[in-house]
Amino acid sequence: MTSKKTIALFGAGTGLGTSLAQRFGRAGYRVALVARRAAPLEERVAELAAAGIEAVAFPADLTDLGGIPALVRSVEDRLGPIDVAVYAPVPSDVSFVPAVDLDASTLQSMANIFTFSPVELSHALLPGMLARGDGAIVIVGGLTAVVTMPGMSGVGPLMAATRNYVLTLNAEVGSRGVYAGTVNIGAFIDRSAGLRAMTASGAPLAPNIPVIDPDTIAEEIQILIARRDRAESILPPLSQS
Repeated sequence: MTSKKTIALFGAGTGLGTSLAQRFGRAGYRVALVARRAAPLEERVAELAAAGIEAVAFPADLTDLGGIPALVRSVEDRLGPIDVAVYAPVPSDVSFVPAVDLDASTLQSMANIFTFSPVELSHALLPGMLARGDGAIVIVGGLTAVVTMPGMSGVGPLMAATRNYVLTLNAEVGSRGVYAGTVNIGAFIDRSAGLRAMTASGAPLAPNIPVIDPDTIAEEIQILIARRDRAESILPPLSQS
């Protein structure tokens, strides 16, 4: 095993996942791509290989909480210790719910992917990172984790809980060489499956929600990890969103 570092992308889609793989891959990282469907992952592995980037596909269901420790072990057995982990799945079947209509059952149905899975993933990664005295975990969420938006609840309370966890975690482990941060996106991500689904019918996007280039998000994540002077970023900045 060489001294190359490894980034693991949990929820590696065609938008942000691809941008992160390219950005960190060009910097010399091995790339672990984690998502549910094997075939699209293998296509991205081939595309990255053509660009000279070493990547490996790890098909997995991130809502399977019991499988997360074994998933982390399989990545590290293949590519070495995970130096950077980015958690950014965007389920196609999850939608916002007005707070007045939200009940425990609806919230519970989304809790694994937005709260329990990122916590369990971090829990599996932290022992190794703390032992090495280095590592970074970044959780990508949405603007409703930070800003109240009437009619857009459900996902927001769960992401808010995860945001609280990440900020608290960073306060605890930052002095031990490990970074934990969150990036909250208040926009559609260009080139993503979510944006394609929203525009498939030909209906126009809501004019108050911008579209952001995933390369911009990938650059911000790289800056957060390199500088470690902030535990949170909001994109676009609130004054622009």
